[in-house]
Amino acid sequence: MSVSFSLSPEQVGLKHAAREFAEANLRDLADAVRAEPDPVRRAALARPAFEKAVAAGFLKGLIPAPFGGAAGGGVDAAILVEEWAVHSPDFVISMAGPLIALAPVYEIGTPEQIARFVAPFLADSGAPVAAMAYSEPGGSANFDAPPPAEGTRTTAVPDGDHYVINGRKAWASHLPGWDGDGPDLMTIVCRAPGGVSLVVAEREHLAGHVEVEEYHDLPALRGCLTATVRLVDVRVPRANLLGREGQGVELCRNAFVGSGASIGTFAVAAMRRAFEVALRFATTEKRGGAVPIVEHQSVADVLADAKGRIEAVRLLSWRALDAALAGDPHGPEWALHAKVFGSETAVDVITDLVKIVGVSAYDTAFPLLRYLNEALAYPVIEGSNVGVRRRQLQALLRTPGYDPLAASGME
Repeated sequence: MSVSFSLSPEQVGLKHAAREFAEANLRDLADAVRAEPDPVRRAALARPAFEKAVAAGFLKGLIPAPFGGAAGGGVDAAILVEEWAVHSPDFVISMAGPLIALAPVYEIGTPEQIARFVAPFLADSGAPVAAMAYSEPGGSANFDAPPPAEGTRTTAVPDGDHYVINGRKAWASHLPGWDGDGPDLMTIVCRAPGGVSLVVAEREHLAGHVEVEEYHDLPALRGCLTATVRLVDVRVPRANLLGREGQGVELCRNAFVGSGASIGTFAVAAMRRAFEVALRFATTEKRGGAVPIVEHQSVADVLADAKGRIEAVRLLSWRALDAALAGDPHGPEWALHAKVFGSETAVDVITDLVKIVGVSAYDTAFPLLRYLNEALAYPVIEGSNVGVRRRQLQALLRTPGYDPLAASGME
């Protein structure tokens, strides 16, 4: 198969459809979210756009075709994420909850589990949400650590045909659902008698058993309903265990491959908007001089370097999402590079763009800080680069027989 970097007619159509939806529904939403001081009311502002996206088939477009959805390949996913995230990355993160929460269901779920757990997200109306309840308030970089380390603290205690789950979870968008009673589906990382496991709780199991301890007020991604919650005696049928007890570590790591790859595309979106702002400033502002500041070599150099790095991260992220969603055995490596390189490049690029604008950029009325704040989230969400992702890269490099050319196909 030949390699092509040109979008197919279908992908061009997807780009235009995604851009049209974003400009019609997400641009004004993003402005409204930034103006609303209350985290709960901010998140609720997104619900009408969410319902429109569901009605337009975009949620089904996140579900792989073998499971009843209409998802395309990784490049399709990257196109959609970028076009929406340039206006409202928090909307994308909120809507994309099923991508992570259902990933282990696709991997190891029984036919009955798949049909039941996926069904709410094949709807043509409403605003179904899902959450991967992984992170805990005390940190989860060592979620798989054996005793005497704490590791995962949330417990699933067998009680007849059920597990009774208790613990605290944080950071995943929509842990409380729209109304505080939990999402439509929550995949819970917990410690069962056999070890770290994944148990799926449905809305009927969560209602009345989710206590919101705190709604977090984020400097960016402000429309994400991000909270710390306590799960209190959540009774879930043992039939909702994915795989077997103790299999949760592998399933959890696999679930975050695609989301890690997507962070590179979120980083592209932030850089893309920041570059547009900085370029417009540089080509129109003289700052008291005789010519626009882009005529100065130092300014042009920063812009040129930024543009090159944006294109590099975009192509890396396309490759990473393509590999991750296609099940390529080298997908985890590509995803790690997209996550680490993409997120850290975005912080560097936008910081450089702030410098060429100067002190005017250090004003919340000027949009560059908005994109810098978005970029600052990406090295620490979906597995922090220092605590999780670079450790995974270290483990990869230490694997006996690791071939540095294999992922690229150049071995």
